[in-house]
Amino acid sequence: MRRWNGWGDDQINHPLPAAAAARLEAELGPGPIASDASLESTLASMPASRLPDHPLLATNSFDRLSHSRGQSLPDWVALRFGRLPAFVDAVAYPADEADLVDLFALAATCRADLIPYGGGTSVVGHINPRPEAQAVLAVDMRQFGELLGLDQDSGLATFGAGSLGPGIERKLAADGFTLGHFPQSFEYSTLGGWIATRSSGQQSLGYGRIEDLFAGGRLLTPSGALDLPALPASAAGPDLRHLVLGSEGRLGILTQATVRVRPRPEGEIFRAAVLPEWPSGIEVLRQVAAAPGAVSLLRLSDPLETSFSLLLAGRPQLTDLAERALRLLGLGPQRCLLIYGLTGERAAVAADGRRLTSIVRRHGGWPIGPWIGQQWRRSRFRTPYLRNTLWQAGYAVETFETSFTWGRLAAASAALLEALHQTLDPIDERCLALAHVSHAYPDGGCLYVTCLFRHRADPARCLETWRRLKSASMAAIQAYGGAISDHHGVGLDHRPFVEAEKGRLGVAVLEAARQQLDPEGLLNPGKLLPDAVRTQRP
Repeated sequence: MRRWNGWGDDQINHPLPAAAAARLEAELGPGPIASDASLESTLASMPASRLPDHPLLATNSFDRLSHSRGQSLPDWVALRFGRLPAFVDAVAYPADEADLVDLFALAATCRADLIPYGGGTSVVGHINPRPEAQAVLAVDMRQFGELLGLDQDSGLATFGAGSLGPGIERKLAADGFTLGHFPQSFEYSTLGGWIATRSSGQQSLGYGRIEDLFAGGRLLTPSGALDLPALPASAAGPDLRHLVLGSEGRLGILTQATVRVRPRPEGEIFRAAVLPEWPSGIEVLRQVAAAPGAVSLLRLSDPLETSFSLLLAGRPQLTDLAERALRLLGLGPQRCLLIYGLTGERAAVAADGRRLTSIVRRHGGWPIGPWIGQQWRRSRFRTPYLRNTLWQAGYAVETFETSFTWGRLAAASAALLEALHQTLDPIDERCLALAHVSHAYPDGGCLYVTCLFRHRADPARCLETWRRLKSASMAAIQAYGGAISDHHGVGLDHRPFVEAEKGRLGVAVLEAARQQLDPEGLLNPGKLLPDAVRTQRP
């Protein structure tokens, strides 16, 4: 069963090795042990639904609770301490577009916010109800989960937008194909959610980001249906797919999507190497990303994350042996771990693997065999479960991700990490900021930072720490010309920073599109753009 106040399946746990726990306590101090609010008390705090009885609506308390929050740190604080400022009033599970049209009409009549819901994995507040709303209706799209068509000659597959990651791969595998989009939330997130937030899978270097894979689809809006044909190419004006990509439910609800698929790879390997320090590691990424060939994954950890990665492996004897060997090779405390994957024809995988190894060695690094790469692959969707374990140990986790051009990445990452470490001094708190480059592009890379700090068993203090870290990170990102988000999207948490990236005119263009497609402002108000001004119905 899915956890109601944490990540993933409640039968799956990710233990924290003793050495990692000891390191955390030494760096941050002992974590406070807090008692989570019970499910029963949280359900009891829920007010009655403000929506009328309707055959499409479920108003039972558990459905409402489970659709009222995502996976951001403020969401966790609200759920763990049982202090939700708002709940959805009902959940709809539409089976077809006719149901969605009925729900648009119902939301307009009741003056209700209508929030599209995919897998609920958002970490920036995409699905959170507004406390000031008259009523809130969550629209769960997971009944739109069928494979609707597969054109094997063209490499195009059409799915319902509520299709979950594992279902997509399973259905494509039956015909020998893959989409290859593997975000860390793969097990629980949906195709529509990936498109609506401009998602990136872990092997984006080989398969592409979701904007590279999204070929067309159908967006149902209160003003009608917007059809996006899957054409090989078109010069008929601006590409409307890019209006839908990243729209976060503000413009309409995606009901189906056509994506570019490819035959399942003949060969695939995951390996690891160690670089002597962060700048040389970044240079390796830049050179490989310029001509990746069969390389589908590049993930470079900074020295602190590298150290913790070895501790989290939970095999102290092997870790000690690796430490001694690395020291003998001249790789000291500034060493950085590179995990890489190669995907494609076996001959290309082998040849490009040799080429990557050559680049690593030219920059003073060493390959370290298959074990770490294989372990990363096995645990790639299990790492988020550590959030549950760490919370119980007294530590909160927040993530920040951005992208910089190669020329700015090293300096920007140093400034961002320094800003995060300094920002908690006034409140006598500390954080650990671990960084890695998770996606590489020809012109730059995605910097992904994980912050750990004590939650102090106090929701107000926890949120104050989070706000300080968020403000410090965004200030550093903007100072170095980075993206406000590489792949998590905008939601609530990044909305104050959108105009700085898009410009006032750019935001106005998006708002004009919103007014055309959703003139009454029904869809997901408060996310991505300024709050919609509701049109009064006659």
